[in-house]
Amino acid sequence: MEFNDIIDSISVKPYYLDRDAGQVIYCSDCRDILPLIPDKSIDLVLTSPPYDDLRTYVTYEWLFEDTAIGLYKCLSIGGVIVWVVGDAYINGSESGSSFKQALYFKELGLNLHDTMIYVKDSCSSPQSNRYQQMFEYMFVFSKGKPATFNPIKIPTRGYKPSKSNTRRTKGKGELKPFKYKQGKDSQTDSNVWLYGVGYMKSAKQDYIFEHPAIFPEALALDHIISWSNAGGLILDPFLGSGTTAYCAKKLGRKCIGIEISEDYCRIAAQRCAQAVLPLEVEQVKQGQGVSKPTMFSGMTLTTKGNKIRGKMSINQVSEETDRE
Repeated sequence: MEFNDIIDSISVKPYYLDRDAGQVIYCSDCRDILPLIPDKSIDLVLTSPPYDDLRTYVTYEWLFEDTAIGLYKCLSIGGVIVWVVGDAYINGSESGSSFKQALYFKELGLNLHDTMIYVKDSCSSPQSNRYQQMFEYMFVFSKGKPATFNPIKIPTRGYKPSKSNTRRTKGKGELKPFKYKQGKDSQTDSNVWLYGVGYMKSAKQDYIFEHPAIFPEALALDHIISWSNAGGLILDPFLGSGTTAYCAKKLGRKCIGIEISEDYCRIAAQRCAQAVLPLEVEQVKQGQGVSKPTMFSGMTLTTKGNKIRGKMSINQVSEETDRE
């Protein structure tokens, strides 16, 4: 179904609608909207739910199972859900709710295609008896085999193209013309991604930080590129400050956003209404975004779009630190 046909089939008035850009926001409980979205119409779900008690979320209580069932219903065959989630530390133990949710999605019939890690460049509340908590899970579920995978590429470590077009023969050692086979100058990125987080790093507009838990625009861009194509339809049932919708617009995708808080709908709508300069997908895939220095393990690294790419991987950071 086309975007406008889907919107016309949903019997709820949108909070914000731009038919030309393919952007819609519903100010509602996602459990009321998901049953109205046509079956198998969504290419990608990208979201971060209000997990455990880590987010004070406008006195809103949500039932995970109802949401998961609704997402499964509207996800297309070959579609992907990226579920960004963490655990609270309660009474001396992590809650484990992230794993329970992952297993429930599997029980519904989805594949756990990948368990990715979102590493933050800083932590908000260091603990006295534990290592600093600096990551969240990014569970990637698929309904069957993923229909789309546009992998983020990073330069191959140690790659140097040969400048020679000759080699010496055995015996006499004479120089003879020879064409060397070049190795690959890039490789698919790992499933551990590092981003700068916090004020003016997750996003660049001051008003967006009225929301308490913004995930980085670079994270949204990377996943949207990886699991969808231009013109595809993306869903975020916990839209929050509108990062998913905003990044979908930049990449030429359509987006349905659902958010229960009117205050956050206002922020999201303001972002979606902004004129954006469309990004070239190939440019972003090759890590050619805006370079910004990020501190990690005591090292200043070159990043692209706030994500470490290019000069060092996380493993290389450890190796460089060991040498000092």
